[in-house]
Amino acid sequence: MSVARITIDPITRIEGHLRIDCEVNNGKVSNAWSSGQMWRGIEIILQGRDPRDAWLFTQRICGVCTTVHAIVSVRAVENALDLEVPLNAQYIRNMIVAAHGIHDHIVHFYQLAALDWVDIVSALSASPEGAAKLGASLSDYRRNGLPEIRQIQEKLKAFVGSGQLGVFASGYWGHPAMKLPPEVNLLAATHYLQALEYQRIANRIVAILGSKTPHIQNLAVGGVANPINPDSQSTLTLERLFAIKAEIDKLGEFVNQAMIPDVAAVGALYADWTRHGAGVTDYLSVPDLPLDTKGTQFELPGGYVPKGDLSQFKPIASYRDAYFRDGVKESVKHAWYQYKGNDAARHPYEGQTHPHHTAFQDDGKYSWVKAPTFYDQRVQVGPLANVLAMVAAGHEPTQRHLKRLLDIAGAVAGSPIPVEALHSTIGRIAARAVRCAVLLESLQNQWQLLINNIAKGDFTTFNRPVFPKGEIRGFGYHEAPRGVLSHWTVIENGKIKNYQAVVPSTWNAGPRDDADALGPYEASLVDNPVADPELPLEVLRTVHSFDPCLACAIHLTDTRRRSTVQVKAF
Repeated sequence: MSVARITIDPITRIEGHLRIDCEVNNGKVSNAWSSGQMWRGIEIILQGRDPRDAWLFTQRICGVCTTVHAIVSVRAVENALDLEVPLNAQYIRNMIVAAHGIHDHIVHFYQLAALDWVDIVSALSASPEGAAKLGASLSDYRRNGLPEIRQIQEKLKAFVGSGQLGVFASGYWGHPAMKLPPEVNLLAATHYLQALEYQRIANRIVAILGSKTPHIQNLAVGGVANPINPDSQSTLTLERLFAIKAEIDKLGEFVNQAMIPDVAAVGALYADWTRHGAGVTDYLSVPDLPLDTKGTQFELPGGYVPKGDLSQFKPIASYRDAYFRDGVKESVKHAWYQYKGNDAARHPYEGQTHPHHTAFQDDGKYSWVKAPTFYDQRVQVGPLANVLAMVAAGHEPTQRHLKRLLDIAGAVAGSPIPVEALHSTIGRIAARAVRCAVLLESLQNQWQLLINNIAKGDFTTFNRPVFPKGEIRGFGYHEAPRGVLSHWTVIENGKIKNYQAVVPSTWNAGPRDDADALGPYEASLVDNPVADPELPLEVLRTVHSFDPCLACAIHLTDTRRRSTVQVKAF
């Protein structure tokens, strides 16, 4: 059989512009290329600016991952200044990033990835009674009742009856790789529409604490701009905090009673996909949700897992950890950039952003995304890396939620499913659901920590930064929804001299590196089955399992300042 070359451009149901090229030989992917299709110039925009303003710019890297860039930016500047952050500010930031992560993980499974596995058209022929019975067998979720499921099916039929599928248009319905029973498809479709409500609840928490979302407004280098005064209604009052608690409680039933069982059941029914998509099995994550003012104690652990071996886990301990700081480099050998001097991989403190576009070259440059390495090794980042690290570190909530998910999946599959099955396309999705449940517990805990600290009479939320003369350097990191996010800054005389953002989708979507080693997207696609090169659903399954955010990995600026869009208000 001849080798077929397929190009999917753009990949949809992601953030940003991603192109994937594959060679398919005898029904399997034999080679792959991951190409970001826009240039990121935010680093150039920041040069010469006040470091206290950087977070406002960096969170505009993306309209989805806004909060995470803001948090990491202030952490990078605080790291350079060795500046402590008040406990109240840490807890407020932690609540924002936890709520944002829950929102992001719900959206990823239901709105972005599930439609690769769930056949919406098949749900039209399902028995609502059967779907309700199935839901009851998986959990006691109150919204699995027959009336609501029947109502959702009628809504789907109305879409089809009007001649279009609305948000469900252009799917691979009826594809031979789709194999869920109609009742499973209907239950998943029901939860798809319910998920729109619950992700909004999570986002509401971000908006209350951050003043708005996307693009929160409450951060500052040195803390947050949320004054706490129990006697003033214009500050973060107990009334507002208990309103947040009510929203947190609403999330619990959906995450634990709908999302975890859904992912477990879908994973069990696609158990063959635990054999595909592993790719790079060196995993990197970082600790998060700091519990002290210096960033030396964390609620969620992180670290490095080489070759998927949890017994070899090496923790990352603090915001000043030299092991993490010294291990990161970025290669441009296959990216559309040039490093002045030589093109060898560079540490982010020495990073440069000089565009050098060529044609798409299989053996040359073919992406606007750089290729990061950790001690010269390609690593996978994301919820799978984070969950494996937390399991290796003995984190009880992670172990508990993972065990529950695997137990449900094993019951549906009829045989036990080992932790090793997570090294796969379906495993990445399962890990994201586990992390969502863990973040929900953490959000509840951070809320209580904030309440307890206020009860002690501590209302401090900000420490003023002071910038010295000369050069200082700092880095900040965060375990974002898609994995390790780090910002690196060089500050000279109170102004930004250099700034580099190494984001999760740069780690995962990056092209080949200096040693021509494939990036995680590329490596995970090799040996994936492809039943029909004209309908490459299987390729999309694996790519979507990473939850790509190419707007973060790349960014576009127009130096000629041409008008691109005009909006008229009526």
